[in-house]
Amino acid sequence: MASLSSQQPSKTAMRAGGGSNTSRGNRNSGGQTVKFARRTSSGRYVSLSREDIDISGEILGDYMNYSVHLPPTPDNQPMDSEVSHPQMAGDKGTACSMPTCDGTVMKDERGADAIPCDCRFTICRDCYMDAQRENGLCPGCKEPYKVGDYEDDAPDFSSRELQLSAPDSLKRDANNMSMMKRNQMGEFDNNPWLFETKGTYGVGNAFWPQDDTYGHEKDERFKGDMMESMDRPWKPLSRKLPISAGIISPYRLLILVRLVVLCFFLQWRIKHPNQDAVWLWFMSVVCEIWFAFSWILDQVPKLCPINRSTDLQVLHDKFDTPSPSNPTGCSDLPGVDLFVSTADPEKEPPLVTANTILSILAVDYPVEKLACYISDDGGALLTFEAMAEAAGFADLWVPFCRKHDIEPRNPESYFSLKVDPTRNKCRPDFVKDRRKIKREYDEFKVRINGLPDSIRRRSDAFNAREEMKMLKLMRESGPDLSEPLKVQKATWMADATYWPGTWVVPASEHSKGDHAGILQVMLKPPRNEPLMGGVDDNMIDFTDVDIRLPMFVYVSREKRPGYDHNKKAGAMNALVRTSAILSNGPFILNLDCDHYIYNCKAIREGMCFMMDRGGEDICYIQFPQRFEGIDPSDRYANHNTVFFDGNMRALDGVQGPVYVGTGCMFRRFALYGFDPPQVDKIGNKTESETETQALKSTELDPELELNLLPKRFGNSTRLAESIPIAEYQGRPLADHSGIKYGRPPGALRVPREPLDAAMVAEAVSVISCWYEDKTEWGDRVGWIYGSVTEDVVTGYRMHNRGWRSIYCITKRDAFRGSAPINLTDRLHQVLRWATGSVEIFFSRNNALLGSKRLKFLQRMAYLNVGIYPFTSVFLIVYCFLPALSLFSGQFIVQTLNVTFLVYLLIITICLVTLAILEVKWSGVGLEEWWRNEQFWLISGTSSHLAAVVQGLLKVIAGIEISFTLTSKSGGEDIDDIYADLYHVKWTSLMIPPIVIAMLNIVGIAVAFSRTIYSSTPEWSKFVGGAFFSFWVLAHLYPFAKGLMGRRGKTPTIVFVWSGLIAITLSLLWIAISPPK
Repeated sequence: MASLSSQQPSKTAMRAGGGSNTSRGNRNSGGQTVKFARRTSSGRYVSLSREDIDISGEILGDYMNYSVHLPPTPDNQPMDSEVSHPQMAGDKGTACSMPTCDGTVMKDERGADAIPCDCRFTICRDCYMDAQRENGLCPGCKEPYKVGDYEDDAPDFSSRELQLSAPDSLKRDANNMSMMKRNQMGEFDNNPWLFETKGTYGVGNAFWPQDDTYGHEKDERFKGDMMESMDRPWKPLSRKLPISAGIISPYRLLILVRLVVLCFFLQWRIKHPNQDAVWLWFMSVVCEIWFAFSWILDQVPKLCPINRSTDLQVLHDKFDTPSPSNPTGCSDLPGVDLFVSTADPEKEPPLVTANTILSILAVDYPVEKLACYISDDGGALLTFEAMAEAAGFADLWVPFCRKHDIEPRNPESYFSLKVDPTRNKCRPDFVKDRRKIKREYDEFKVRINGLPDSIRRRSDAFNAREEMKMLKLMRESGPDLSEPLKVQKATWMADATYWPGTWVVPASEHSKGDHAGILQVMLKPPRNEPLMGGVDDNMIDFTDVDIRLPMFVYVSREKRPGYDHNKKAGAMNALVRTSAILSNGPFILNLDCDHYIYNCKAIREGMCFMMDRGGEDICYIQFPQRFEGIDPSDRYANHNTVFFDGNMRALDGVQGPVYVGTGCMFRRFALYGFDPPQVDKIGNKTESETETQALKSTELDPELELNLLPKRFGNSTRLAESIPIAEYQGRPLADHSGIKYGRPPGALRVPREPLDAAMVAEAVSVISCWYEDKTEWGDRVGWIYGSVTEDVVTGYRMHNRGWRSIYCITKRDAFRGSAPINLTDRLHQVLRWATGSVEIFFSRNNALLGSKRLKFLQRMAYLNVGIYPFTSVFLIVYCFLPALSLFSGQFIVQTLNVTFLVYLLIITICLVTLAILEVKWSGVGLEEWWRNEQFWLISGTSSHLAAVVQGLLKVIAGIEISFTLTSKSGGEDIDDIYADLYHVKWTSLMIPPIVIAMLNIVGIAVAFSRTIYSSTPEWSKFVGGAFFSFWVLAHLYPFAKGLMGRRGKTPTIVFVWSGLIAITLSLLWIAISPPK
C-alpha cells in the first residue's frame, strides 16, 4: 500500500517557495525525502533514502525490484492460504531453501512454483536477486544460472513480489517528478512512503518487460489490419430509429395548438378582470403567465425525440474477430476505467459497495481493457478491508459468471431472483457450481458483516499493548505514576501499524477531513493472453474458462484542514488523475456505490456509439437510471420515468441528454476540457503520419502550449503525456473511407503499459490535497466545482464547447440502483437537486450565457433546469387560491361564462391528448405519468420552495449549503422490504403541503355551508372553487398517505400544526372580512 506522508507542509509554506526546479545537488537537506525499504534474504529490512539511491547506480537497479504489499487482516483472510489467483497475493507457496529466510518461492503466471535452476533448488525472489548480484551462482548446485534459458521460459513472478525494471526515462532524468515528488512550486515535499510487509491480499506494483509487439513489426501489422478491414463490407454499429410519423406529427401539432390557445386565453384573462376581487384575479393571472412560460421551456425541447439501436454482433466482428494478422483474436476495443464513489460506510453499507464492485469485475468486456477504481472519500478501514474481501471472492464469482453466462452479475441480486435459476442453463454442473458459490457468498457476507467487530477487537488489543508499553516505559523512567495515561485510540491494521486513513475514534491527521492519501492496487493488471483455469485451480471446474480479473485499485485522496475538497466532484477528479497514470483508459464509466451493472454487455452497448462513424464528437453516453426496491405503486415517483424515458429521449434528438451523475460513460479527452476535434481543420493524415499515435498539443488546442500544461493539468509529467494517448485511443475505427478522423485497425492490440514503482508513486502524488492549487481542475478540467449538482454543470460545460451526448436505452437495463422510498428522504433528495439548480441559475453556468455552440433547444432545456425551482413560488400561491376563493365567495373570473369554459376545455383536451401521445412515443405508463404529476406538486410546494430560499441565502448572504448522505438502510421491519415507506420522519418541508391541504378542506366545508344557508346561493362560484380545491387535494393524495404511515405512527405534531394553522387563518379571514 502506498500513502502520502503524514507530515504535511502548510498551505502558506507551499505558496511561498520558489518555482524553479532544483537539482539533486542543491536540494534542501532539511526537506523530506522518499524512503524505500527492502527485505533481504536474512529477513532483515534495509531502509534506503533517495540519497542512497543517487549514490549508487547498482542500488538504483535494485530498488526497481521493489513491490508494495498490503498487510493482512487477522480475523478475516479470504486470500490467505486457499487463494492462489495469479493476480493476487495470498498463496503461501513453497518455502525458500536459503537459511534464515522465511520467504516463499517465485510464481509463474498460473501461480505455480518457478524454479530458476535445473537442480530444483527452491529460492525466493529476494535471495535470487542477491545471488545474481553476488556471483550469479545457484546456492544449491553452485552452477551459474542459465539466464538466457530462464528468460525464454518467461515465468511471471508477479504473484509474489514482481520484478520491476527501471524505465529508461527514470535512469536518464534525475529530476523526474515521479521520483522527486516536487510540489507545484518546485519545493521538495509531500513524499509518498512505501513499505513492504507479508501481504495476504492486494498486490502493489507490477512491471512487465515489453514484448515484440512494441517492435518494428507493428507498422506492418497495422497495414495488414487496415487492408483486411477494408476488404470486409462496412456496417454501422448504431442506428437512429425515428418516432412514427403517426405519433410525432400530431404531437408537434398539438404543442403548437396549445401554445396558440394559451396566448389567446391569457390575452382574454388580462382584458377581463374580476372587478369584485381584483387581488384574486391579479394573483391568478400572474401565476398562469408563469406556468405558460414554464410549460414552454419544458415542452418545446421535446419536439425531436428519437430512438437508437446498437448492433453488438458488428462490434464483435470489427474488434474481436480473429484474422490472419490477429490469429488469437486479441481485442482492438479501447480501454475503459470504471469509477465507484463512496464516502461513509455507515450510510453506504460496504456489502452494497462490494456487490457493485463484483458486478464490475464480471462485466463482459476484454479483461485487459478494464480497470476499476473505488474512491473512499471517508478513508475508512472498514471499506478498505471490505474491498479486499470482494477482490478475494471475485476469484470464484467472476469465472463462475463467465462459465454459466450469469445475469445479473451482482451476487446479492442474482441469488435474490424469484425466477427459476436453471432456466436456459444447459451445462450439467450448473446446479452443483451454483450451490457451492451460494455457500461461499453467504460466508463472504458473514465476513463483511463481521468486519466492524473484527477491526474494533483488533484495535482494542493493539491499543492495550501500546498502553502496557507506555506504562512500562514510565515505570523505568520513574515519573509520577499518579497521572493517567493518555494513549490514542488508534485504528490498527493487521501488521501492527496505524491505519493511515480515518480512525474509528478520530484524532489529529486521522479524521474524515484530515488524513493521508492512500492508494492500493488490489488486483494488478492482467496479461493480454487468456489464462484458462483448470480442475485443481478452485473448488469449481473452470476448465476452458478465462480466470483473469480486471485491474482493481482502492483510492482515498488526501484531506487536510484549510483545503476545499469539493465533495464528490473533487473525489472524481482525483480518480481521473490517478487512472490517467495507472491505466489511462480513453473512456470512463462512473457509478454510485449502490448502482451496479445489471447488463454485463452495457459497456459494449455504449461503445457502439463511441466507435461508430461520427462518434469522435460524442462527449459521453448517458444510460437511464433504473431502480430496485421501489414500492409497486411508486407512490413518490421514484422511477422518474417521465424524465428518463421522456425528456432525456427527446434531448437525444437535439444535442444530447444532460448528465445525471451516475451510469455515464465519458470520453476522457472531453473531461480534460478540450473542444471536439475539428475534422476539417486537422484533415487527413498521410499513411506515414498514422504511425504517430497522437496529435501534438497545438493540434489538440491551439491556445494550449507545452509550457501551459502544468497550469491547466498540474505538475505531473505522466498525466500530461497521457492526454494525447487517450485522445488517439478514443477515436473511432478508420475502417471506412468516409471516416476522416480515426485510428487504424489493430492499433490497440498492443499490451497496456505495465505498472512500476515510479508510476504508483506519481499516482499517489496526484491525489494529494495541494495538487489542484493554481490549476484548472474543477474550473475547466474534470468535474466542475461550485455546485451541489456538479453533474449537470459538468455536462453543460461539454455541450457548451460543442460536444454532443447520446442516450443509450438498452433492452435489458444497463444499471440498477436504489432510491429512497421514505417521504422525508425523498423530499431531501429533491431539495438537493433543486438547490443545485438555483445555484446554476445564479452562476456563470446559466444557459442564457452559453456560447453559440449550444443549440437553441438544448439551451432551452438547460434554462429550464435552472428555472424550474422558481415555479414553486407561483405554485404555492396558486394552490392557496382555491381556498381563498372559497373563503371569500369570489372566483378568479367575474362569472363562469362560455368563453372561459371553452378555453379551459380546449386547454384540458390538449393536455390530455399530449399526455397520451407522449406516453406512446416514450413508453411511459399512464399511471407513471400521473404519479409524476402528483409528485411535481408535492415537491413544488415543499422542497423546491426551500431550495429557492437556500439558494438566495447563498447568493445574497454567502451562507453555504451543506447536505448529508441519504441512508441506504431499510426501515425497522427487516421482514418487509417496503417498511421504510411507512416510516414517518418529521421535517419542516412538510409544513407547506399540510397547510395547503388543510386550508382547502376547511375552505370547501365553509363555502358549502355558506352556499346552502345563503338566501341567494351562488353555486357557480362554489363549484369553480371546489373544482380547483379537489384538483389540489388529488395531487396531494400520496403526500397524505405518507403522513398517515402505518399502524397509527403519524407524529402528533402533524395534526397539532395542521389544526392550529388552519384555525388561525380561518379566524384571521373572518376578522378581516366579517360576514354581513
